[in-house]
Amino acid sequence: MDSSKYVRYTPEQVEALERVYSECPKPSSMRRQQLIRECPILSNIEPKQIKVWFQNRRCREKQRKEASRLQTVNRKLTAMNKLLMEENDRLQKQVSQLVYDNGYMRTQLHTVSTTATTDASCESVVLSDQHQQQNPTPRLQRDANNPASLLAIAEETLAEFLSKATGTAVNWVQMIGMKPGPDSIGIVAVSRNCSGVAARACGLVSLEPTKVAEILKDRPSWFRNCRCLDVLSTIPTENGGMIELLYMQTYAPTTLAVARDFWTLRYTTNLQDGSLVICERSLTSSTGGPTGPPASCFVRAEMLPSGYLIRPCDGGGSIIHIVDHIDLDAWSVPEVLRPLYESSKILAQKMTVAALRHVRQIAQETSGEIQYSGGRQPAVLRTFSQRLCRGFNDAINGFMDDGWSVMGSDGVEDVTIAINSSPSKFPGSQYNTLSVLPSFGGVVCAKASMLLQNVPPAVLVSFPKGAPGFPSSPVILPLAHTVEHEESLEVVRLEGNAFSPEDIAMSQDMYLLQLCSGVDDNATGACAQLVFAPIDESFADDAPLLPSGFRVIPLDPKSDDPYATRTLDLASTLEVGRGGVRRADEDSSSYNHQSVLTIAFQFTFESHFRDNVATMARQYVRSVVVGSVQRVAMAIAPSPLGSHLGPNHCLLLLRLIPWPSGFAGATEFTLAESCFKSMLKGASAVFTFANQAGLDMLETTFVALQDIMLDKVLDEAGRRILLSEFSKIMQQGFAYLPAGICVSSMGRPVSYEQAIAWKVLEDNDSNHCLAFMFTNWSFV
Repeated sequence: MDSSKYVRYTPEQVEALERVYSECPKPSSMRRQQLIRECPILSNIEPKQIKVWFQNRRCREKQRKEASRLQTVNRKLTAMNKLLMEENDRLQKQVSQLVYDNGYMRTQLHTVSTTATTDASCESVVLSDQHQQQNPTPRLQRDANNPASLLAIAEETLAEFLSKATGTAVNWVQMIGMKPGPDSIGIVAVSRNCSGVAARACGLVSLEPTKVAEILKDRPSWFRNCRCLDVLSTIPTENGGMIELLYMQTYAPTTLAVARDFWTLRYTTNLQDGSLVICERSLTSSTGGPTGPPASCFVRAEMLPSGYLIRPCDGGGSIIHIVDHIDLDAWSVPEVLRPLYESSKILAQKMTVAALRHVRQIAQETSGEIQYSGGRQPAVLRTFSQRLCRGFNDAINGFMDDGWSVMGSDGVEDVTIAINSSPSKFPGSQYNTLSVLPSFGGVVCAKASMLLQNVPPAVLVSFPKGAPGFPSSPVILPLAHTVEHEESLEVVRLEGNAFSPEDIAMSQDMYLLQLCSGVDDNATGACAQLVFAPIDESFADDAPLLPSGFRVIPLDPKSDDPYATRTLDLASTLEVGRGGVRRADEDSSSYNHQSVLTIAFQFTFESHFRDNVATMARQYVRSVVVGSVQRVAMAIAPSPLGSHLGPNHCLLLLRLIPWPSGFAGATEFTLAESCFKSMLKGASAVFTFANQAGLDMLETTFVALQDIMLDKVLDEAGRRILLSEFSKIMQQGFAYLPAGICVSSMGRPVSYEQAIAWKVLEDNDSNHCLAFMFTNWSFV
């Protein structure tokens, strides 16, 4: 048969080829010849024609997948276009309202200016109007136990929520960096000049409205600050809806504030256009309704009309409108912390956007778009993340009903020690076994909060993420990450290290389950967090977790104090009262960006060692953890003179191995110099931190930075110069290095005009690390 001619295959031949294609879409030449021998119906076809058939079949499959993808994108764009048109209509209404208000205000001002101020009748009208404003018409008292009264509250809540979700009841301002598109999170906006704080989000998901409603109602599964949500009463309505009375407790973000709770009414109903609505508001004396349960350890916050509008989308999926509007009673917290309770951006990141991201995550997991390593189900991995966050929040808050009690201080109020001896503290089988032993005492938690100046949260959290306190680089095994990579779950293996021959037999690897969030999210209001817990090598799904970690939350610039030091403790600045006013002679550039760092470390103890473990924990957090954070913060923060590192100034921190001990007659300097020379030749001289310019220069990431050694970065001339200047670095603390060439991790040469090297010391003046700054670098 002429292989250049078109071959018309019979149905039997196509069926045989399809069977092979399902097993192997791209068979080898030998496999095609074997196919011809084994299938007599293909004996009249040349091997080249068989090859062409498989090529065409792969091409058709690729075109089919591409067509399906384009159809999906087209549906998303159509729905997003509809969403944007509705948003445009809402903005036009808002503009019309503002134009009307502006015209009305101009008319009023013109009338006031042309009217005599001595007119008694005018004064009477003004006084009468003020009296009406000061004494508004009281709301009719509702029967707290009457379902009709609750339905009236629910309908009012529904109307107010819809006016916020699709109307102009709130002046919404779109958040920077939130761009609409087929693969974006959606449209996110925050309130401006309204009571409390409010945030709004609109997005698309490939789930049906009922499934979306089920996910959003389960608030503890996606709202990490939610401690508990109890449905105390359920009342069906005549229109097929449902009224629920809810009591919710939320965690405080730091150790220096009291947690909040909410007593709310939630109303679920369907609209005439087929949309599903879940709206919610607090029940107060002004709204009417039953009185909520008392809670002595919480501050009662108010949820203003909020909720979810879920509309079915043509071709499947849903369009979601989310509105969160709350009043957290910011005046009850220390002044320095009020930005955490007055920022709509923080509310958007922690609650509104978190809800939308969680729904999108489950939608992509359901459709099979996300593949996880390790063979674990997505629900199991999400449970690990929730348990880590919950355990860390429990440690920070230390609720008495969980069994926590605070120990007396040692005279310095920088670190708080809490004890928990309750058996319920140990949910895992391992700790349940230990908790019944007479010698097993419980858990010690050492926690502290600090105020940081000019330290980006993502940068600070990335430093302990590499476990710089261990002599060897950690091995990070990724488990899962969210759709937009704003949160990652991983297992960290810290290899056992022995500093002497006697320690070799005792050294063993250590494993941590680690949750990192906010490292790649530099938007204002984003919280950066690193939470970890020791695990054993088996790492079962029900493995017990005792989380510790760091949390850094940025504060709004309006709360910055120009006289604050770069790093300080918050315990001495807890004045509660109205804040001061910025002086007119103060330059805005002198104001620094602040953030709150919260640290909590948990340790188990035996009953007869409780006080010893508590003392150790206090000293460890105070000297090692807090001290290291302060040194890193001072190393990466701009100088007090206002000099800022530009894009061509990279900063690198190099870990120093501990100086050997036990050599009689050797000085610390000679030992340090010999160690440094050996570090340049071995795997111990690795970088533990780099700013963004440093990562760009080395062409690497924070995770891969741990694998880069100093001798691979500097060329031969650079290593000789650094060795010759090392004595000056050790004696005077720093040294200038001349222009030279270094090499990136990709092998590209990089030139720099000058380099500065200086040493960073521990509290006891021992060497902690070396810092390098390369100025005006560029690729050759």
